[in-house]
Amino acid sequence: MVVQKAVYPTRIPEELTDHRKSNRVRVSCYFFFFFRSQLLEPLPSDRRSPISLSDTKLIMYQWRKFEFFEEKLAGKGTIPDEVAGKIQCSSSGRGKVVIGCDDGNVSFLDRGLHYNYSFKAHSLSVHFLQQLKQRNFLVTIGEDEQVSPQQSAMCLKVFDLDKMEPEGSSSTCPDCIGILRIFTNQFPEAKITSFLVLEEAPPILLIAIGLDNDCIYCIKGDIARERITRFLLQVNNPSDRSQSSITGLGFRVDGQALQLFAVTPSSVSLFSLQSQPPKRQTLDQIGCNVNSVAMSDRLELIIGRPEAVYFYEVDGRGPCWAFEGEKKFLGWFRGYLLCVIADQRSSKNTFNIYDLKNRLIAHSLVVKEVSHILCEWGNIILIMADKSVLCVGEKDMESKLDMLFKKNLYTVAINLVQSQQADAAATAEVLRKYGDHLYSKQDYDEAMAQYIHTIGHLEPSYVIQKFLDAQRIYNLTKYLENLHEKGLASKDHTTLLLNCYTKLKDVEKLNIFIKGEDGVGEHKFDVETAIRVCRAANYHEHAMYVAKKAGRHEWYLKILLEDLGRYDEALQYISSLESSQAGVTIKEYGKILIEHKPVETIEILLKLCTEDGESDKRRASRSVYLSVLPSPVDFLNVFIHHPQSLMDFLEKYTNKVKDSPAQVEIHNTLLELYLSNDLNFPSFSQANNGVDLNPRGRSGTPVIRAVSNGKVISNKNSTKEKDHLERHKKGLNLLKSAWPSDLEHPLYDVDLAIILCEMNAVREGLLYLYEKMKLYKEVIACYMQAHDHEGLIACCKRLGDSGRGGDPTLWADLLKYFGELGEDCSKEVKEVLTYIERDDILPPIIVLQTLSRNPCLTLSVIKDYIARKLEQESKLIEEDRRAIEKYQEDTSAMRKEIQDLRTNARIFQLSKCTACTFTLDLPAVHFMCMHSFHQRCLGDNEKECPECAPEYRSVLEMKRNLEQNSKDQDRFFQQVKSSKDGFSVIAEYFGKGVISKTSTAATGASQSGNTSSTSGF
Repeated sequence: MVVQKAVYPTRIPEELTDHRKSNRVRVSCYFFFFFRSQLLEPLPSDRRSPISLSDTKLIMYQWRKFEFFEEKLAGKGTIPDEVAGKIQCSSSGRGKVVIGCDDGNVSFLDRGLHYNYSFKAHSLSVHFLQQLKQRNFLVTIGEDEQVSPQQSAMCLKVFDLDKMEPEGSSSTCPDCIGILRIFTNQFPEAKITSFLVLEEAPPILLIAIGLDNDCIYCIKGDIARERITRFLLQVNNPSDRSQSSITGLGFRVDGQALQLFAVTPSSVSLFSLQSQPPKRQTLDQIGCNVNSVAMSDRLELIIGRPEAVYFYEVDGRGPCWAFEGEKKFLGWFRGYLLCVIADQRSSKNTFNIYDLKNRLIAHSLVVKEVSHILCEWGNIILIMADKSVLCVGEKDMESKLDMLFKKNLYTVAINLVQSQQADAAATAEVLRKYGDHLYSKQDYDEAMAQYIHTIGHLEPSYVIQKFLDAQRIYNLTKYLENLHEKGLASKDHTTLLLNCYTKLKDVEKLNIFIKGEDGVGEHKFDVETAIRVCRAANYHEHAMYVAKKAGRHEWYLKILLEDLGRYDEALQYISSLESSQAGVTIKEYGKILIEHKPVETIEILLKLCTEDGESDKRRASRSVYLSVLPSPVDFLNVFIHHPQSLMDFLEKYTNKVKDSPAQVEIHNTLLELYLSNDLNFPSFSQANNGVDLNPRGRSGTPVIRAVSNGKVISNKNSTKEKDHLERHKKGLNLLKSAWPSDLEHPLYDVDLAIILCEMNAVREGLLYLYEKMKLYKEVIACYMQAHDHEGLIACCKRLGDSGRGGDPTLWADLLKYFGELGEDCSKEVKEVLTYIERDDILPPIIVLQTLSRNPCLTLSVIKDYIARKLEQESKLIEEDRRAIEKYQEDTSAMRKEIQDLRTNARIFQLSKCTACTFTLDLPAVHFMCMHSFHQRCLGDNEKECPECAPEYRSVLEMKRNLEQNSKDQDRFFQQVKSSKDGFSVIAEYFGKGVISKTSTAATGASQSGNTSSTSGF
């Protein structure tokens, strides 16, 4: 700890209360001494006594000195020789240093103080100038030749440095865009003591000119266009006869507020320029001399007096710093206070750079007489009276920190990086080095305090490894707690912290860490790791608390079920969860719950998958709500070892929900359970060791094999057989109920149902499915396979009636079956022939060929059938012969009429027109159909008879339709297939002359079509 002596003023002489009486009064104070650390807090100020030093932050103690700045230009900088006159004023900005001399020239210097160019701004001398920042303008005040005694020689000029005018061959001059006479009749001439320009919205400038008569001339407007306004600001009251010079000015722009600080040797004032007229406010009754005024980057006014440096804000005096000595120059640079202080005892000037935040002197050196201070290129430029230049630049942060580290001044380094607004990583690096320094001195508690501040930037393993090696488990615990507090802990850090708690057996801290979180789910540690560690250490209650609070339901249930075996509590917890979360947990732990609590688990599943307790939602939108509910199919894997429970669950679900989106999958599962020959019950098998659960022995008869302690155990096969029959009955009912008559497809997978029925020999189910699918041939195949002749014929009667939508060809298959049976079935064959003859399904020759394969059948079986068919065929032949004779007679008559028309003349004896019934006169038109017309009645149509044309056109249209139909092959083959006698359809097409008169391509297509469908005739 560094101890220094601090002094505070306790009494102020009364003559200090009025500086106008004497500016030579020195402060006489009585001090008391006490020990305090290096960084002392200044006393608070009191605005009621603005000049009382006891009310200001006035601290007298030795500040540390450092070399945070270094001299540039090798310490040998000078103003170039091209600048010949005496330097009157200077300014900087936009990468240039501007110097005004008493010969009227303005010179520009580049980086390194190299001469760039100069020009004649005023004819006599330049008194003030300012380089603007926003626009490349230069504003000067100088003295020109006086044109008349009435006009002042003082002029204000504005130069546009971006526009250069050639002036001879060797020099250039910027364009002067505005010249303004400062003093007029309304504004009488006075000595100018200060000058300041504020850039408002372009092209508006606000120029403040301080005079030696307590007045400030203000010029506002566009000087280039001479659109300006002038106004005068009076610093002191007009009744006060004493007049002071304006020693300093400072603009303060805060949003829409525009204010102007004005300093005289005896006062500090503030003008509010946004109000009209501007309002004046006296901030203090002390002031300063010229060059001892500056503005900070926080828009505070700074003035330097021999006893202290004062800061002012808009509401009055702020802090002040007791730097003794006459302040010849004052400035501000990047948060540093620049002071050129004259030591009256040694008659030397000292240039100090103060870091007020860290209360240290960043640089100090003895300098010559300073005439100007500038800041440009990131450097501080001091122009001496002998035109020598001192250029000082700030060292980089790394160099400054290295300097402090070598002196072990880590607290200063920390304050430095924080005050310079360095990034957090740089601050953490300083804190790390400070912590390492303290660690090397075995000050583990303080070292850990520094390491804690590096959390988020320093790798935690760096600190953890140090304190693991030193066996400082208490410090390590504190670091890990802060790591979790900031939410930057990993899983390994959580594991380590919890292990520390368990190793220390600190249940209280463990409770605070686990249960002391604010809010739900806002844990500052990895939840899963905490649960795993607590569970491994047998802190099950803590693990359950974390899991429940974090919403890790799977972990909570894992502990309840696997570690504690509280199945009822687990079911109760699942019931309290939201449906989505409860569904996830059931999927994961449902197997354990079904094994131990099947009934309760099924009840929870039913609540999840049905609408119990959700009547409002059900009434609002039933279909939408059902689609949101979990599906029972999602939980099938839970019952993988418990099919009986699965069957119970699905049955209860289907009884409650009739229109489930997953009803197809549910019916498929139920069918598989119902139609299977055996259901495996692991729990039942384990409880009955030695019992064969197969329903029948190898011989197909029931057997009893279970004997225990000489006593015969009751046979379980009868119970199992009864259950088997009951399940098959349920399966058949489901097959029928899930395929309503109004649906084309059933509410289950038909292929799966057929496979199940075939695998488990469920004949009734197969017959139902085949009949619903209209696979009638498969239906009779089932009867044929069972040799059920009576049922086979009854099935054909039901399914072979074409009038009811049946398939008559089933009788042909049935006849083929009896023909290949190889046993006497005369009764059945006669009955089959009755239906074949009734519907004319097969020709007699096919019937004979089919039945001839059965050696057990005699001719008497088909004798009556053949006789009836021959008689029927004879009648048909006779009818066809009569029709042929009629067609031949009609054809002969038509040919005769055609021949007569070709060879014999026609005599037209009609005397009246067929159309108008008037007497027929020439010109007349006669047609071969024996109709006559006036030519005027026919009009343009002289080629056909109007009376016979409609009939003729209908015949032509019929012919064209027939020819068009001949090209429609699909229609032709469809007629052939749908007709009982396909040959009659072909004969009809030939008889109409359609096929014979089609084109070659069409004929070829028809032939190919006939070939491809021969089997269908």
